[in-house]
Amino acid sequence: MAYQHTIRHHVYNFQDLKTVLAKASPFRSGDALAELAAHTYEERVAAQMTLANISLNVFLREAIIPYERDEVTRLIIDSHDASAFSVIQHFTVGEFRNWLLSDTTNAAMLHAVSPGITPEMAAAVSKLMRNQDLIAVAQKCEVVTQFRNTLGLKGRFSTRLQPNHPTDDPRGIAASMLDGLLYGSGDAVIGINPATDSPSAVTKLLHMMDALRQQFDIPTQSCVLCHVTLALEVMQRQAPVDLVFQSIGGTEKTNQSFGISLSLLHEAYEAALSLQRGTVGNNVMYFETGQGSSLSAQAHEGVDQQTCEARAYAVARKFKPLLVNSVVGFIGPEYLYDGKQITRAALEDHFCAKLLGLPMGVDVCYTNHAEADQDDMDNLVTLLGVAGCNFIMGVPGADDIMLNYQSTSFHDALYVRQVLGLRPAPEFEAWLMQQGLMDAYGKMLPPQASHRLLKEMKV
Repeated sequence: MAYQHTIRHHVYNFQDLKTVLAKASPFRSGDALAELAAHTYEERVAAQMTLANISLNVFLREAIIPYERDEVTRLIIDSHDASAFSVIQHFTVGEFRNWLLSDTTNAAMLHAVSPGITPEMAAAVSKLMRNQDLIAVAQKCEVVTQFRNTLGLKGRFSTRLQPNHPTDDPRGIAASMLDGLLYGSGDAVIGINPATDSPSAVTKLLHMMDALRQQFDIPTQSCVLCHVTLALEVMQRQAPVDLVFQSIGGTEKTNQSFGISLSLLHEAYEAALSLQRGTVGNNVMYFETGQGSSLSAQAHEGVDQQTCEARAYAVARKFKPLLVNSVVGFIGPEYLYDGKQITRAALEDHFCAKLLGLPMGVDVCYTNHAEADQDDMDNLVTLLGVAGCNFIMGVPGADDIMLNYQSTSFHDALYVRQVLGLRPAPEFEAWLMQQGLMDAYGKMLPPQASHRLLKEMKV
């Protein structure tokens, strides 16, 4: 279906819904690279005004990637909850924005309507929002998940302790883990990106983290971020897998480029559930996403990168994950050019994921060739803390020496908790207090030289 809007006697024509979505996106380098971006600011405004007047029902009738050739589209359509959608079915995208921002729309209402919102609806309404709108609505959402602790509660702010090492050296990894734990990091997960993606290397790391967790009775979960097929293999070998990780995308072709399908993810999900390793819950999946992944794989199907990203959340939502995060600035300036674009993308990703009912975190990061620096990351992590982001990364010195990109440090997470009055996951917080590392007011305490962690960890 074609759309048009007139501004100052100039008629802007948009050939279909996919084009309206692309042209309405705030400018970013990836959409320009794909030749999908609006050519002028006025054209972008025309697309946004057109989008504001489109009924939400249109998104159920007009698939931006055909149902017949894309299994992500089929998942979105086949899993749509018509009953939940009935609350908002009479809205246009603009009216949906007003409803989301209304003082009378609360967390319970957003939770109830979430299964009726498609990723394209979420992406569309985000394109009509200022940054403060994205923050205000996301802050209303509460998405709680559980495995060995409880994540996502209001007033809580968690971290993934990321002790990566360029050679997977156990002592180097242990040193980073010790550093992070002493700063109160690691309640979301202790997650390692392995330098060597082999069954023996992954199994060794899994046993190392599990032994540490059991030795000190740490109420958290571990993950080696290997490919899902490798996770299946080591699970068959009885390795101690808590969470199954996988990078995912918003089109079938993107997921094929990652070597996955929905059926493969389902197999891994069922295998992880069968291990029954959780103590307070059974959310067993960990997904990572990022704007630009579909375009970089030449698998975007002519869809703008932010809408592709939102579609990846439909894949994540199907498997009830413990954690999802957008590695927002990792792909590089070809997709998100500078700090401003990275900030906007992160707030969009967090908003859309929370609206769709996902436990969303963000890897607040950039590559060294992007027009961004740590001040941009300081600004963004503060905004995300206000927005109710579930977790961020905790990387020694904010510099990942294995993946070669800049992220957030253990100190950054402490800063957000302190200035916004946020606390770790409740079970992890109780453990920190029991260890004498945190006082009753949430302040981290310096460990004594005789502390058990310092004496017994093999660093």
